[in-house]
Amino acid sequence: MATIFTRIVQGQIPCYKIAEDEHFIAFLDINPVAAGHTLVVPKLEIDYLFDQPDEILAKMLPFAKKVAIAIDQATGCIRTGIIVEGLEVPHAHLHLIPMYPDRRGFSLGRPITLSKEQMEAMAVSIREKVVL
Repeated sequence: MATIFTRIVQGQIPCYKIAEDEHFIAFLDINPVAAGHTLVVPKLEIDYLFDQPDEILAKMLPFAKKVAIAIDQATGCIRTGIIVEGLEVPHAHLHLIPMYPDRRGFSLGRPITLSKEQMEAMAVSIREKVVL
C-alpha cells in the first residue's frame, strides 16, 4: 500500500506544494512546529533514508538547500534547521524547519496551529522564492 507521501507525489492527496523536480517534492508539513515547516520527500518510496540509492541521496541535499534558501528569504527566520527523524511515515523525508528569534529550539512533538489561509499564503511566499 502506498504511503501518504507517495499518494501526495501522485496527486491523489492535495498538499501545500513548494517545489518539485523529477526526484523530489517539497511541501508544507500539515502539523508544523514553525511557520514554514517544509518536508522534502524523495519520489522513490523507500522507508529508511540510508536505503535510498546513492544517486538520490547525492541530489537530496542540494534540492533541500534550494528550498531552505527560499524559506529563509520568505520567512525572515534566523536560519532553517533540518531534522531527519522519519518514524511517523514509512517514506524517507527531511524536515526543514525555520528558526525564529523568539523560538530558536523546536520539537516535532510540539506543533503549532496555522489556518488553511496562513498555510496557503506561506506556501505561495516560499514557492515564489524557490530557484531550482
